[in-house]
Amino acid sequence: MMNELDQYVLANEPLLVIDQRAAYNAILDRTNRKADGIIFLDAAGETGKTFVINLLLAKIRQQSKIAIAVASSGIAATLLHGGRTAHSTLKLPLNLTHCEAPLCNISKGTGEAKVLQECELIVWDECTMSHRQALEALDRTLQDLRGNGKHMGGVVVLLAGDFRQTLPVIPKGTMADEIKACLKSSPLWKHVIPLGLKTNMRVHLQGDASAGR
Repeated sequence: MMNELDQYVLANEPLLVIDQRAAYNAILDRTNRKADGIIFLDAAGETGKTFVINLLLAKIRQQSKIAIAVASSGIAATLLHGGRTAHSTLKLPLNLTHCEAPLCNISKGTGEAKVLQECELIVWDECTMSHRQALEALDRTLQDLRGNGKHMGGVVVLLAGDFRQTLPVIPKGTMADEIKACLKSSPLWKHVIPLGLKTNMRVHLQGDASAGR
């Protein structure tokens, strides 16, 4: 008898369009092979980013594996299945710039640490709003908690967002300050695997409706 996750995956996998399926399969392949990697899903509005992310979360959880979903804003977090804000889930420091090498406030032996040690995928939506130090803090913390010197402690981290829409907000900062705080300015960014969604789903679905008339 199928449970809700089985039904969700079965119903929605066939709905993926070509670029969505390519990204979906590439991310699943890395998690299934237990290959570490930081992936950036470049997705403008109307490209089905949330749909793809929620399907990925369901697929991994369907296999009784742990997939963590966070977002940089509370509104975005509510759109993800089991989503919470990055600051609340990852216990990010409130002021990331006060320390040269910040860490998440998660201690070994805690429930939060156990989840991060055992998870197969971490999804961070609207990551483009976040300060680069937040990503670097997560990297240091995962390496420490998992006892693994690979990037992100060997877990697949999927970053999603649109740099054309949002950048970190630096109080009283200049554009140069925002660029310096941007994820693309992090030393980690050169290791990021780029994926993208380009199909405008509103136009795509309207086209399908017109073709069916």
